[in-house]
Amino acid sequence: MTRARAIFLVLAGATLMSFVGLLLRLIENADAFQIMVYRSVSLAAMVAVFACIRRRVGFLAFLGSIDRGSVLIGLLLGIAFSFYVYALLNTSIASALFLLSSSPVFAAMLAWIVLRERPSKVTWMALVLAIFGVAIMVADGFETGGTTGNMFALISAFCFAGMLVAIRYLGREEPLGGTFLGGTFACLMNVALVIGLGSTLAIGSWDLGLSLFMGAFTIGLGIACVTLAATHLPSSEVSVLVLLESVLGPIWVWAFLGETTTVNVVIGGVVVLAAVILQTIGGRAPVPPAPLGNVPS
Repeated sequence: MTRARAIFLVLAGATLMSFVGLLLRLIENADAFQIMVYRSVSLAAMVAVFACIRRRVGFLAFLGSIDRGSVLIGLLLGIAFSFYVYALLNTSIASALFLLSSSPVFAAMLAWIVLRERPSKVTWMALVLAIFGVAIMVADGFETGGTTGNMFALISAFCFAGMLVAIRYLGREEPLGGTFLGGTFACLMNVALVIGLGSTLAIGSWDLGLSLFMGAFTIGLGIACVTLAATHLPSSEVSVLVLLESVLGPIWVWAFLGETTTVNVVIGGVVVLAAVILQTIGGRAPVPPAPLGNVPS
C-alpha cells in the first residue's frame, strides 16, 4: 500500500468516526452501556463482512484465521472503545477529549521503545500542534476533579496507541481479525456491565437502529480503514491524523442540529486541522518494521 493511500484511509476512517457525536445526540433513552452493546455487535458484524469480502473467504475461514496476535489487538481495541465511553460518563467531555488526544504521545513513545521507530521532526511538530489545538477546544470545560473519568480517558488513549503499535509490531498487512475481536470484546464487556448494574438490554427501536448504524457505518468502517492503514504508517502519524475526528465532530452537530459552538472550539479546530495537514504533507515515507511476531493475520 502506498503512503498516499494509507493516509487517505486514515483520514476517511476519521471522517466516518466523526459522525458518532451527531448520532449520539439523536439517541432518545438508551444509556451508554446499552449503546455500546449494540454498537459493538454491528461493528464486529461489519468488520467480519468487510474482511470476508476482501479476502474472498467464508465466515468460518475468517474465524479460523484469528490467532493470539489478533486477540492482543482485539483486547486493546475493546478496552479503548469501552473506556472512552466510561470516561465520558465520569468526567466532562472537554476533559475526556483533551486526555484522549494524548494518544499520539503514547503511540510515539511505545513505537520508539518497541519498534525503534523514532518519530520525524514533522510528526513531533504536528503532535504538539494538535495537542495545543485540542487544549484550546476544551479550555472552557476542562475539569480537574473527575479523577476516575480522567484515568479512564488516559487508559483508552494508551490502549488505542498500543493497538496501533501492536499492528506494526506483528507486521499485519490486514489486521481485521483483531478489529473484529475489538468489537466482540467490547460487546461482551458491556453486556456484563448492563447485567451487573441490574439494567436491561431492551431499548427502543429508534435507539436500536441508531446504535446499530453507528457501529456498522461510522465506527465499523471507520476503524477498519484506520487499522488497514496502520501497518503502512508510523503509529504516531496515524494517531495524529485520526484527530481529524475531533475537528469534524462539532461541524456535523452544528450543520445538522444547529448546535452552537464556541470561539475556542473553532480556533482549536483550525489548529488541529493545521496539524493534520502538516502531517499529511510533510510526513516522511515510512519504512515498515520487520515483522517481529510471526503469526498470520
